[in-house]
Amino acid sequence: MSITDSLPLRGVSLSEIHAFDPPTKKIFSEEDAESWRDTQSYQDLNVFLRRLNEAVVGIHMPWSSESPSQAILSMVALIDTLDEWIEAIPPLDSPQRFGNLAFRNWGARLEEQSDLLLARLLPAEYSLLIAHIKPYFLTSFGSFVRMDYGTGHETSFAMFLLCLTLTRFFVPEVEEERELVLRVFVRYLRLCWRLQDVYRLEPAGSHGVWGLDDSHFLGYIFDQNEIGVSAVLHPPLPPTNIYFMLIMRIHEVKHGPFHEHSSQLYSIAVGVPTWAKVNSGLFKMYEAEVLGKRVVVQHIPLGGLLPWCDESPGGTTQARTEPSEDIVSSSSMSQAPWAQTAANRFGYHSINPNAPLPSWSTGLQSTMMLPRPRTVTAPSSSQDSMPPPLSSMRGHCRDPSDPTG
Repeated sequence: MSITDSLPLRGVSLSEIHAFDPPTKKIFSEEDAESWRDTQSYQDLNVFLRRLNEAVVGIHMPWSSESPSQAILSMVALIDTLDEWIEAIPPLDSPQRFGNLAFRNWGARLEEQSDLLLARLLPAEYSLLIAHIKPYFLTSFGSFVRMDYGTGHETSFAMFLLCLTLTRFFVPEVEEERELVLRVFVRYLRLCWRLQDVYRLEPAGSHGVWGLDDSHFLGYIFDQNEIGVSAVLHPPLPPTNIYFMLIMRIHEVKHGPFHEHSSQLYSIAVGVPTWAKVNSGLFKMYEAEVLGKRVVVQHIPLGGLLPWCDESPGGTTQARTEPSEDIVSSSSMSQAPWAQTAANRFGYHSINPNAPLPSWSTGLQSTMMLPRPRTVTAPSSSQDSMPPPLSSMRGHCRDPSDPTG
């Protein structure tokens, strides 16, 4: 059975868009974060990411289809435009270690021109969609307030692509989904790396030595070619898959022994025998450490095209009163990584509570029992991983009853 048959992605007709309210902030508490996992939007995102993952199995980079769609080419051209802005907005002379103030100028231009950029991207009949995808687009490249970037921003970009696929701007077929990963997502990664380097963006909500990566996650779970995971211990690595690209990116920005500054990735390399187990475990880890963390997802707008709880067209909702029993409890989610066993840290509950957890070897546990000193440390953000764009700081899309909003 093909991935298209086993994981169908629903479609949303353009004629339905007028009945939806634009997405707004919905997640204010741990209970809300848990409730999100039972929504249609969460299921859509999960299905979408797994389809992208499956579409690139067995594919080596560099890769390019003979005839990419105009939608794919237009998306890449949009990212190219954003990259060109970096040349036009050079970093300012400033003494701070993280966060060059010029990034706020780059972000201001993004907000000012976002409507025009999206109108150029989409056919005329998609004009009503712009208000529904703009919030995800604006939060895909970092916080212009705190001048940082993290996995919440990366997730926002994935949800931006999801919305365009639900409405069939992108066609949910293997060839197009492969293009979304190997052409669009890779181009997005390179833009984000350049933004991080030029404007010295701080890692948002970094777990330091205990995190998988200071800024990214999705690239690690896109299963491409049954790679030998232990190969990451022997750089330099060829850019034949996104996993290797991300590992080499780490070597560019961090120094010292790999097992010290990237202990999670090191433990996976020495302790997990097959890529299937790595891929399964990383999906569960992404669900728990990114999608399951209120501080990461609280600024992701929901509703309308990506429904919140029992939402009907027009924006009316019925809030949940009981969390799903298959959700990781808030107490377990708040534990420090070193307070959990290696199996717990990688074998989180997925959407299906009856699904078996990956069988991580004892070698993984033995390398992770005690924290190691780190040669290069990045300051952790004390705030959430993805704040709203600048416009929301001026009072837009804010719940006045929420003291943290």
